[in-house]
Amino acid sequence: MSELHKFLFEGLPVRGIVVRLTDAWTEIQRRRAANTTTGAYAPPVRDMLGEMVAAAALMQSNIKFDGALVLQIFGDGPVKLAVVEVQPDLALRATATVTGDVAEQATLSQMVNVGNEGRCAITLDPTTKFPGQQPYQGVVPLVDAHERPLGSLSEVLAHYMRQSEQLEATLVLAANDQVAAGLLIQRMPVQGEANLAGSSGESAAHGADEEYNRIATLAGSLTREELLSLDVDTILRRLFWEEQVARFAPPAGAQGPRFACSCSRERVGRMLETLGREEAESILAEQGQIEVGCEYCGQQY
Repeated sequence: MSELHKFLFEGLPVRGIVVRLTDAWTEIQRRRAANTTTGAYAPPVRDMLGEMVAAAALMQSNIKFDGALVLQIFGDGPVKLAVVEVQPDLALRATATVTGDVAEQATLSQMVNVGNEGRCAITLDPTTKFPGQQPYQGVVPLVDAHERPLGSLSEVLAHYMRQSEQLEATLVLAANDQVAAGLLIQRMPVQGEANLAGSSGESAAHGADEEYNRIATLAGSLTREELLSLDVDTILRRLFWEEQVARFAPPAGAQGPRFACSCSRERVGRMLETLGREEAESILAEQGQIEVGCEYCGQQY
């Protein structure tokens, strides 16, 4: 079962989240693979999208936003667009549009950033909007300050979080055909840090940085294989066995991470009604049946 766990380091300005998606992730893949038009994702695309799903779940849980968080990657490679949407209750769905061949060992840059035109966008779309209110969107390139391509999604998103939240963050992400998982470690602001002055304030901020860097180094030692194969308890014990870790009860059931798409047979039926009888009969005469596929999850009706 898919799960998400939050934790704090007692006495330190550092917090963390671990997500491990199993049934939610395999359902996303199952629907795509069953689509007779698209077929399954190539392994590099699958793994990139899985990392995006894990990352989006981490970020939605981290900000506690009352609305949808939409993570997008788009660019100038064979993967034109990859999108993950996570609702406040951690219901999620994902899709990718692929228009060219993807090499078996393709990297992030080879899939979406061939000519350094790739971008990562995060959109926060509130559930309740004021008149004229637009969703908030932040966009960052898939390159660093020196125009060098960033090699991983975790680097891209850590860069985004430093820019948007002004807080250091470390992400470890991994995915395969069974699991999409991620670990987020983030430095929390020291109370009143922005107004600290003098040597005592500087000392407090420096100490917080050192504590974060130490925890981030431990988190960075987690390998892809460990993240995919170990359970959450083992991961936290393996990384932080010397730390005082306070854990929160994980959301479960309808409040836990799970797949959900807004498509349904009823919605498709209402859409067909708008075609009109003549148009529907024309399609039936030509093709023998009317088949409609959800552009987001790939489910066919």
